[in-house]
Amino acid sequence: MKLRKVTAVSAVVLALTVSATACSSKKNDSGSSGGGKTIAIGIKYDQPGLGQKTPQGYAGFDVDVATYVAKKLGYSSDQIEWKESKSADRETMLQRGDVDFIAATYSITPKRQAKVDFAGPYLLAHQDVLVRADDSSIKSPADLNNKKLCSVTGSTSAQNVHDKLAPKAQLQQYPTYSACLTGLQSKAIDALTTDDSILAGYAAQAQFKGKFKLGGFKMTNENYGIGVKKGSPLKDKINKALEEMVADGSWEAAVKKNFGPADYKNEPAPKIGDIKS
Repeated sequence: MKLRKVTAVSAVVLALTVSATACSSKKNDSGSSGGGKTIAIGIKYDQPGLGQKTPQGYAGFDVDVATYVAKKLGYSSDQIEWKESKSADRETMLQRGDVDFIAATYSITPKRQAKVDFAGPYLLAHQDVLVRADDSSIKSPADLNNKKLCSVTGSTSAQNVHDKLAPKAQLQQYPTYSACLTGLQSKAIDALTTDDSILAGYAAQAQFKGKFKLGGFKMTNENYGIGVKKGSPLKDKINKALEEMVADGSWEAAVKKNFGPADYKNEPAPKIGDIKS
């Protein structure tokens, strides 16, 4: 009986040891750099030039920024677990701990800052319009009056233009940006509006090269930040990584790689904490 008791105790100790080892091999959630098996990063899956899931993998400016940051945190590219972060889900994903950080055209706003923290900004974008390359009739926001202006269903971009700049613009809602581009190409619509970075990403696709141009209107400021859970120590580490990305030229290289074909006139890399209203 004594031998059986000792054996039982040993089995319990062994089970606890195995359990602890298994737990330690999981993703590091403490906010410390490296040391974890993987790091979970939220991106968009459907935004060419920014965050897109392709048969060859993940591509875009946000992906390049996130990969650089992850490397500085101690993770190689094959240790990154990419997760789709739709706009409506981003705060919830961070609050639940589904991801360590999110880089997904995530504009810093007071409303969002009440729920999550932001590193950055790492890109200053603006609401703009995309028009056909041969269209010289739209030179300012006012020229959108009596024009068919497209944006995706649920977006407020076109409504903002209508309410503030071109009250006679004819608003058109399409299910996707790709559908708007098709309509723009066929002349069913006259212009597409959203963030200039998003427009540049679409226009830079091979099948659209040279067919569209950005208006350059800069109708709003969109400060893209990297979202983290409220109080996460990752914020300061990500900010440091972003500063290093700018300093070593990797940021500028990523801009040219992802937006260059659209002739995107990007703003200089913003300073950390400098949020333009």
